[in-house]
Parts: sequence; C-alpha cells; structure tokens
Amino acid sequence: MPEFINADMHALLAKPLWRAAIIIGCALVVWAVLRLGLVPVLRRLDDRIVGNIHKALARLIVLQTAHLLLLDLLKAGKPRTVLLSVYLTLLVLIVGKALLDIAMLVFQRLSRSTGKYTWIQPSTLPLYKFVLKFFLFGAQAYLIMSAWRVDLTSWLASAGVMGIAVGFASKDTLANFIAGVFILMDAPYRVGQFIHVEGQVRGVVTDIGMRSTRVLTRDNVEVTVPNGVIGNSMIINETGGPSDRMRLRVDVGVAYGSDVDHVKQVLTQAVEGTDHLDPTQPVQVRFVSMGASSLDFQVLVWVLNPQYRGRVLDALNTRFYKALVREGIDIPFPQRDLYIKQMPEAARPAAPPEG
Repeated sequence: MPEFINADMHALLAKPLWRAAIIIGCALVVWAVLRLGLVPVLRRLDDRIVGNIHKALARLIVLQTAHLLLLDLLKAGKPRTVLLSVYLTLLVLIVGKALLDIAMLVFQRLSRSTGKYTWIQPSTLPLYKFVLKFFLFGAQAYLIMSAWRVDLTSWLASAGVMGIAVGFASKDTLANFIAGVFILMDAPYRVGQFIHVEGQVRGVVTDIGMRSTRVLTRDNVEVTVPNGVIGNSMIINETGGPSDRMRLRVDVGVAYGSDVDHVKQVLTQAVEGTDHLDPTQPVQVRFVSMGASSLDFQVLVWVLNPQYRGRVLDALNTRFYKALVREGIDIPFPQRDLYIKQMPEAARPAAPPEG
C-alpha cells in the first residue's frame, strides 16, 4: 500500500467517530452478505429453524458491533476486563438459546416422521427437552463463571457432596425417574392404550410422567403407578398390536356322551348377534381336551376394544348356558367315586340287640 494512503488511513482511524462509523459499516456489510447469501440456503430447512438462526445472527452482529465500539472507547485495564466478561456472558446466552430452540424444533420434526427415527416420539419430547436444558444450562453456568474468572474448585466439591446426599435421600424417586426414562425410550405402551400391570391394575393409560404412570380403570378410578413398579413388572399391552382388537377365549364344558359336532354348532350359533364383536372375523369353536368330568371346548371371538371384554364375556356365558339348556346338553359338575376296601371298626354299625 502506498505510504500516503497508509498515512491517511492511520489519521482516519485515529478519530473515534470515524472508527465507530467504519465498525458499523462493516457490521452492515456482514449483515447484508449473510442475508443475501446464507439465508436463501437455509430456506430449504424448516421456516422456524431459519427464523431462529436469523435472530441469533442478528443478535451476534449487534453484540459484536457494540463490543468493538465500547472496546475502542474504554481505557485498558479493569473497564476492558469487565467489558470482556459481559461480552462473553451475552455471547454464551445468545448461542445457548439459539441451540436449544433449534434442537427442540429438530426433535419435533423428527418425532412426526415415520422413518428410521422411531426412538423420537411426541411422548419422549419432554425427556429430550429436560436433558437438553440440563446439560445446556450446566455448560452455560460453567462458561459464564469462567468468563468472570470465578474459582470453580470449591463449587464442584460442594456440588459433589450435595449430589451424594440427595442421591441417598431420594433413591426411590431416582429409581422411578430412571424407570420413567426407559419407559419413554422403549415405549412398551402409550397414552390411550389398554394395559394390564401383572394382576394389579387394568385400564387405559391417561398420562406417562417422569415419576409415575396414570391408569384409568373400568371402575372410572384413576390409579397412579410408580414407574419403578412398572419397570419391575410384566406389562400386558392389550392394544399393542396393529389394531385395538383383542381375542377373547371362553371355556365351556359339557357332559361325556354329548355330540361334539352338535355342541360346536350350538355354541357357534349362540355367538351370533353379540354386541362389540368384530363381524369380519369368524367364530372359532375348538374341542381342546377331555377333562376329568367334562368335554372341554373353547370359543374364540374378536372383541373390538379391550374395554368391552367384561361385557362380552358376560353376554357369551349367558348365551351359552341358555343354548345348552335349550338343546338338552348337560353341563356337568365335578364327580368323584369313593371306594372303601375295609370299613374301620369305629365306623361299622352296631349289631342289633338280641331279642
């Protein structure tokens, strides 16, 4: 660069107002370049993601411009040190908020997709949001304290001791929380599905929380089950298949000597007209075993929804009993034949007196 131009530049930059004007001009140029060059590329993404990136870039440009202007006006020493700490603090907050908002939008978009991201579901979004906030806020706190040159050794030691104490005091709560995390990740059931918790609770899932799961029973009673209990129990999801239908098995016993084909016909006809059954599925009657006192049959039908299981079972048992009685088919009860080899002396009848 020629010496006269270099001298003019130094003379120009020596004036604070000209330096401020140059800094603001450079900021506007950067803003225009990003808006005209980067934003059209980002338009291919979700509009809300682009909006968050747009806001973050605008704030960063304003922050950097203000920092350069104030840095030029303040004297070296403590004022500039404080300015640097404030600048780094605002930088961490702006970038952290942008990352959190963009990450949540990405997770929401992935949760609505039906591709390979099946581990991200709308029910697991609160978990990811909690984990993201936890790590992000922790990182922000660490960076902000480092920007203000705070000694973190004592803080970390105190946090470790406090963490151990809290862990021992709330081990059950932590167990429920960890079980809730695995329930949300594995998704053995979802809200609205009909589950059976190992002989304890049976009903519709109304809410899946981090600590417990709420189930509405058929008695219209909401039961709150700790996730730790569910994690250690066998869960039967009665609507976990491709549809809400479930197959119901009804056992029927008839007396020996009954006509098997006739019994099958009677039971099949008795099912006709029963409410809450799937008409597209055929009724199946199986001769399953020859029991100790009866010929055992099993009737298999498809119920439209598990919540109708009790009603359908009652209706079918009533229909089967009436149909068997009407057709003269005996319904046996357990019978036992007792053989006595030798009658005990005490049980023998007394001899009649001689007369």
